[in-house]
Amino acid sequence: MPSPLPVLAITSGEPAGIGPDLCAALPRLDCPVRLVVLGDRNMIAARIHAVEPSVRILDYAVGNTPRAGSLEVLHVPLARPVTPGRLDAANARYVLDVLDRAIVGCRSGEFAGMVTAPVHKGIICDGGVPFSGHTEYLAEATGTPLVVMMLVGGGMRVALATTHLPLKDVSAAITRNLLTDTLRILHADLRDRFGLVAPRILVAGLNPHAGEGGHMGREEIDVINPVLEALRAEGMDLRGPLPADTLFVPHTLEQGDAVLAMFHDQGLPVLKHASFGGGVNVTLGLPIIRTSVDHGTALDLAGTGRADPGSLFAAVGLAISMARA
Repeated sequence: MPSPLPVLAITSGEPAGIGPDLCAALPRLDCPVRLVVLGDRNMIAARIHAVEPSVRILDYAVGNTPRAGSLEVLHVPLARPVTPGRLDAANARYVLDVLDRAIVGCRSGEFAGMVTAPVHKGIICDGGVPFSGHTEYLAEATGTPLVVMMLVGGGMRVALATTHLPLKDVSAAITRNLLTDTLRILHADLRDRFGLVAPRILVAGLNPHAGEGGHMGREEIDVINPVLEALRAEGMDLRGPLPADTLFVPHTLEQGDAVLAMFHDQGLPVLKHASFGGGVNVTLGLPIIRTSVDHGTALDLAGTGRADPGSLFAAVGLAISMARA
């Protein structure tokens, strides 16, 4: 008989990084759901022995009942044994196999959502698989034409119009169609996943001082403003374009429920300064729920027991909240 509790899939990420260490701390959480870690059973058992020796492994099965002090593991085999802190391109496909299993489970309804530990983009690419990040991979795997990356933490929600692009390519990438679709996704998920009846969105300009009336760039005049005006006519509450250097002051932030930044390093440094180690990365627009930690693989901490699970705990909590909404 299936368990009455919803199941969250936790992908253990890069096996040489701190992902398995963070997963070993999950039994500390008192959750209204089952947490199931996806990864190589022997590798996770070895890491648990090193960092959380009191935790016991329970092999995943659909009808399992959670047990105190246990970590439920869905076994996905490594290609080659791993040493903490030492990357191995031979395991690149393994990392993606773990993600693929979580995606299949979320789409079938086996899992209520997925929470991802950090992966190492470079070593996956070195393994022969072009990979620019979880966000883009999940979009392709679910057939989603556009997703939106948003980080939550420090009392802020910051979404991005563009993600992992060189700065020189950002202006050309910000088109009217992209901004329109991005804002519609952000507005819909703030309403449907976060329970905000009438979301207020603060939109950053691209240029210093939001273009200074065209003297420091015309993107605000030619692209951003026309989009905001059209979507306001549809009933969206959009403020901006606002100068990014003053958008993040408390007086302005309290007027919105989320910020849309134009590029990665415009919005995320502020949020991470306020919340690093406790922030959450959310992928909006997917047909499934996905949250993630806000940090990388921290190879130097792998297997030491010094990794802070705060961001993973926050990502689990937010995924639970989104599933309930």
